[in-house]
Amino acid sequence: YHQPREPLPLDLSAVRDALSSPEPARAVVVALAGFHGLRAGQMRTLLLTDISDGRLRADGRVILLATPARVRLDAWLDYRTRHWPRTANPHLSAWVAALICYPPFILMGDGDVLDYRHNGAEWAYWLQGHTGLLWLWAGALVFLTAVYAWATVAFGLRFSNLTYRGVLTNGPYRYTRHPAYLSKNAYWWLASLPFLTTSGSMVDAIRNTVILGLVSAVYYWRARTEEQHLLAEDAKYREYHAWMAEHGLITSILRKLARAVTPCRPVVQPAE
Repeated sequence: YHQPREPLPLDLSAVRDALSSPEPARAVVVALAGFHGLRAGQMRTLLLTDISDGRLRADGRVILLATPARVRLDAWLDYRTRHWPRTANPHLSAWVAALICYPPFILMGDGDVLDYRHNGAEWAYWLQGHTGLLWLWAGALVFLTAVYAWATVAFGLRFSNLTYRGVLTNGPYRYTRHPAYLSKNAYWWLASLPFLTTSGSMVDAIRNTVILGLVSAVYYWRARTEEQHLLAEDAKYREYHAWMAEHGLITSILRKLARAVTPCRPVVQPAE
């Protein structure tokens, strides 16, 4: 039998000083210990991927972070980003989603698994003889190409598929998240018109449409895995992500559509 030990007396003024410390690491460690009872061993094994949407995963538990702890955690993550701004995406799913879009692993080439052009033709074939529509379609495709180029060039030398190198909020990123993916996929849909086939076969039309839908799903998957990485890395990206969800020209519309088709879940409040 071991008699329980009484906790040692604690100097509250020292705790207050630590919580308001200019050293973000010190402040967040004291906040996690003080507000949520995390031990030193638990904090040593925490990963960035254990932090998501104001929640912390530790030892199989999901902890809804108290506001003071969340503020200090955001401050530490921001400090970390400014001092170590280049980190590779740690999620295997992100690497898989990216690799299948590029040679030699690409699955979307002629005759590959995700080839959506079987017995199909390009937009000019279907619109020939309709001069007005041809010009309208061509203008839309040029516009989408320009948006894709703008989204790529806006990164400058920082461009990287699987490495975080800071938050970008200018250029097309001020209107929507992932403008390159959106413009690229919209271009493919407009250019290929997968629901029209030269064979006249309904099976080919359905096949091509479903496969191009799967291609777009791959890019949606890429976007979500990238966001998972960035949301764990940087408080600034979390602010950008939340703002775009409500105010982004395109992102806010997609958010409203998602809310319309997704049942509301009860909001969990932290314990007092």
